[in-house]
Parts: sequence; structure tokens; C-alpha cells
Amino acid sequence: MSENGPLIIVGTGLAGYNLAKEVRKLDNDRELVLITADDGRFYSKPLLSTGFAKGKQADELAMQDAAAMAEQLGARVMTHTRVLHVDTQARTVRTDAGELHYGDLVLACGAHARPLPLAEDVQDRVLSINDLSDYGRFRQQLDGRKRVAIIGAGLIGSEFANDLALGGLEVQVIAPDEQLMPGLLPAQVAAPVQAALAKLGVRFHLGRSVVGAQAAGEGLVLELDDGSQLEADLVLSAIGLLANTALAQDAGLVCGKGIQVDRYLRTSDPHVYALGDCAEVMGMQLMYVMPLMSCARALARTLTQEATQVSYPVMPVMVKTPACPLVVSPPVTAATGLWTVTGEEQDLKALFHDAQGTLHGYALTGAAVSEKLQLNRQLPAWLA
Repeated sequence: MSENGPLIIVGTGLAGYNLAKEVRKLDNDRELVLITADDGRFYSKPLLSTGFAKGKQADELAMQDAAAMAEQLGARVMTHTRVLHVDTQARTVRTDAGELHYGDLVLACGAHARPLPLAEDVQDRVLSINDLSDYGRFRQQLDGRKRVAIIGAGLIGSEFANDLALGGLEVQVIAPDEQLMPGLLPAQVAAPVQAALAKLGVRFHLGRSVVGAQAAGEGLVLELDDGSQLEADLVLSAIGLLANTALAQDAGLVCGKGIQVDRYLRTSDPHVYALGDCAEVMGMQLMYVMPLMSCARALARTLTQEATQVSYPVMPVMVKTPACPLVVSPPVTAATGLWTVTGEEQDLKALFHDAQGTLHGYALTGAAVSEKLQLNRQLPAWLA
């Protein structure tokens, strides 16, 4: 905790704004500045993968604009402002709107979509949805079009496949993996989710990679590695996110998969902190809402009252595939173990045990989702 200058937060996504809200619950007086490269609207990122079927435009997903957030927080919100450099020795942030001094700095700068290498002349038809602006751009380009190819069959690709198909679009999913969400689910559990999406009309090309793309009138043609081709009006790339670490690396902070922080969310500099998608907390990079909220509450106390370590309880992930309800508690507390699957058809229960028989994770589909709370009580905390 420092009183030698304002608290500056870089980023106004869920991480940045929720940290600011938690700080204000504990301290109404400290000068607070938030800096963002976008328009600073407050919205819930998980709504991006459920908005299309509900007919929501980007403006309808925004809850408050930057001016309203500034007034609510008693803060200065600098929109359309890029942070160019952080000087940890001088404790300054240089932006394209001038230089600011900080007492403490929090990097909540999120992550960016992993780039998809395709021909330059079709890049304007290859989109990712990682923020509200991306969603608005996708909705605009989709106007009057029906065929969407999704590259990637992870959690985000599966959620968008469900949402877009529910919205009446023709959806095809291409991925090199042989199943949906391979890093999250055993194959037996992924199968009913895929079957439910197929009933909505989603077509799958699993075990296949896109090796080329070319424009074809108003649409494009994707060439797969088996020589086959498929046509689409737009491509949605959902091949993962990469933490935004460039600013931290330029400042000399230690980075791995993300900006490395300890249990106080402190980086390798004692007055710089990080949380959200850009952070790697004690070796864990968890790009979910619940870990973010735990971090925001702990860090707010550290910045205003007393140093407080973050703790992670069991935090199951509700996957937004209503075609086949799915909840997963990834086995983050065990390096090795085995899945056992019981149930039938769409109602499956998968449990992950280590060699000693201790339960470390689960995946539930259909009616088995009702067992979530009971299983949560049997799991160890993710970070005690």
C-alpha cells in the first residue's frame, strides 16, 4: 500500500472496473485513475458468447459508459488512451496523452486473440470476439450473411457455435483436435455436447486444420489439410488467448505465460500489481470470471488496508452450451490422475481422481449438473 501518489489501473474490462469498485468499498478518498485504449464502456465479457441468439447489438450489452463509471467510482477514466511505457524507478506511466505519476500501478490489460495465419486478402473476413468492440464489428459484418465458419473447438468456440446456431446461422466448426474442449473435458463427456450442437445444425470438421483461404465473391473458401474445401461468409477465429504482457516486459517485469505475480498479486516490482487475463498467479493462468473476482477483492484490501493474499476456492466453470448443459471443475490441484465416466446419453458424470483416490475435478452434463454443489464440497481449494 502506498500513499505517495494515485492508484492507476491500466484496463477497464471486468478486472479493472471490478478492482476499482472493490477499492471504493474500502477507500473513498484515494485518487483513482483508470486508463483504457477503448471507449471505457462497462460490460460483462461472458455475455459476448450469448448475445447473438438474444438479438443483442453491442450497444445493448453495454451497461454504463465511461462517464457514468467515472462518476460512480469517483475516478478519472481516460478513454482512447494508450500506455506507451512504464518507468518503475520513477513510478511514471507515459501515455499518448501525457505522463502520470503513480503510487501504485495495477495492470489489468487483459489478453488478445491468438493470431490466425491466413491470406492477407481475406483477413478482413476473419474476426475474433474478445471485447465489446469486436462483438460490434462481428455483428456489423454479419448483416445479411448466414454462413459462419468457426476455427477452434475449445470452450469459446463451442459457446459461439451454440449461440450462433440458436440465432439461425449456418455454423461449421473446424479444429485439429478430435473432440470439443480437449484441454477441459474427457472425450466421453465432449461427445454428447457435440451431438447436441449437431442437432442444432452445427457441422463439425474435427481432426482438420485450415491451410488456406481465398475470397469468393462476398464470401470465402477455406481449404482444409485433407484437400477438402468449405464456403463461408465470415470466419470466427477462436483458437485461444494470449496474455497482454508487452507493457510489463518493456518495464522489466518478470513474465511467463502471463505477468507473474505472487499471492498478493504483486509483480517483481513492489508497487506494480496485475490481475485478470494478463496475470499468472502463482503459476496459474485462469481466464475465468470467478478467479478474477477473488483477485479483485484481495488486491483491494492490499491497496487500501492490509496486505491480503488471494485464495481460490473451488470455482467450477458453467459452460454456455444450453443445447447440452455442462459444468466443469478442472483438476487444477492434481498434476496426474484418471477420469472415470458414468451415466448415459446426455447425462454424464466424469470424476478425476489422483493415484490415492482423492477427487480433484469433475465434468457434468445434462441432468448430472445438479450434482455440482455436492461434488464441490469434496474438492480441495484451488489455492488455499
